[in-house]
Amino acid sequence: MGENPRAGEFFCAPDPDGLRDFLRRKPRDLIAKVTSAREAIARFVHDGDYLATGGFGTNRIPVALLHEVVRQRRRHLGFAGHTATHDCQILVAGDCLDRCDVAYVVGLEARGLSLTARRAFESGRVQAREWSNGALAWRYKAAAMGLPFLPARVMLGTDTFAFSGCWEITCPYTGMKLAALPALSPDVALIHVQRADEYGNAQIDGITVADLDLARAAKHVVISTERLIPNELIRREPQRTAIPYFCVDAVVEVRYGGYPGNVAYEYFSDEEHLREWLAVEQDPDAFRAFLDRHIFGVPDFQAYLALRGGETRLAQLRAEEMLDGPREGA
Repeated sequence: MGENPRAGEFFCAPDPDGLRDFLRRKPRDLIAKVTSAREAIARFVHDGDYLATGGFGTNRIPVALLHEVVRQRRRHLGFAGHTATHDCQILVAGDCLDRCDVAYVVGLEARGLSLTARRAFESGRVQAREWSNGALAWRYKAAAMGLPFLPARVMLGTDTFAFSGCWEITCPYTGMKLAALPALSPDVALIHVQRADEYGNAQIDGITVADLDLARAAKHVVISTERLIPNELIRREPQRTAIPYFCVDAVVEVRYGGYPGNVAYEYFSDEEHLREWLAVEQDPDAFRAFLDRHIFGVPDFQAYLALRGGETRLAQLRAEEMLDGPREGA
């Protein structure tokens, strides 16, 4: 084994047999799973859980579900920061996290850094283990495959490896040095999609990133969808089902549920609102008032959207996204 002072220190330790036993008990019947965001979060996200989100950057992130996590004041969550930009920003703002497997957090890409998230990580209020984006994706894949780890050639010889929890191993066939990436099986995955039926069969347009493996690696999966479609449409084009119903525990129909992020072929990101988030974080009192107005002071995500200009503003963002024309079926 290679030298790594943090080797074996995990926020979510691999347990492939435990995951198999858990998933084996999940129902496989075609059961209607449509519910509200409030009910889904109340049922499936609990204090101390390890949480993961789908999407990437500000693309197709489950903002409506995350607002509900914050609104219900969940605490002591673990989190997989797999290029988590606004999603991590939301959870840190709500004081929901105390540990995070980090690939990319704090930064909102070219938009700048979240001061609130940066302070949380730098102060140690949120503990961190470091990974590359590829490493976190392959950790999901290991769990989805029922394996305790996958070998890879990433991170070796870097500070990222030193601050991760993985081991260096020797390949029995070639003698090569490899990183043993431990399986990652979150308690709950929150994933936003363009379309789903009442049973949880979900279609995704655009990049899927690690969401297909994440849905198979997590114990519970909550899907939010831009629109519910009949099961007949799912059956007509089965090749478009990215996440099958038997992975899914709850389906929440929430139009514009990825706002202010972008959702492919639906709407562009609200760059003005994202800049406002970053700017208001400079003043703690103003930021508390901002959160009270936009999350704690509204009953649901639709009320939040109304504060941001409602259908008028969202129609503008949809028009911006659709400049090249809509995708068939969107």
